[in-house]
Amino acid sequence: MSQLTIYQAHNSKQALQQEQDVKVIAVLLAEQGVRFEQWQATTDISPEMSQEDIISAYQDDIERLKAQGGYQTVDVISLAKGNPNASELRQKFLFEHTHSEDEVRFFVKGQGLFCLHLHDKVYQVLCQQGDLISVPENTPHWFDMGSDPEFTAIRLFNNQEGWVAKSTGSEIAKQFPLLD
Repeated sequence: MSQLTIYQAHNSKQALQQEQDVKVIAVLLAEQGVRFEQWQATTDISPEMSQEDIISAYQDDIERLKAQGGYQTVDVISLAKGNPNASELRQKFLFEHTHSEDEVRFFVKGQGLFCLHLHDKVYQVLCQQGDLISVPENTPHWFDMGSDPEFTAIRLFNNQEGWVAKSTGSEIAKQFPLLD
């Protein structure tokens, strides 16, 4: 189940608010300029589907987002349980960073924890199957895929180079709970 947990940035021990109602999550994040919505596939999703098949199953929502946000490229990333590089991959995202473009992710399968450092608060957004999150450009954040990740996600980019992170130099990501 999707979940939003809000903390004071200086207190990772006690949550200010916790929400599991997707409509409430979407409103609270929209107030911060973050898009959160849920999508439904136009066909059943199966493990043997190609990247093109997965994109096709969500084509209407993808095209809507591309038109609204000017996104130019779309791809699918998958990580299977038991990946021998899981720990190394996890560390790649567990530091506070920004991007010069929106970070748009739709979870076809599995889950991930986006942590957004917005003003004096940290918003931890547990995204699961069916959830889309769009973190606005230049928003300090980090991402946790868990210790044994398994997910498939659609990514949309404005930048042909794809995912480029710029560290904020802050150690805040080490202070907050991880996915597991």
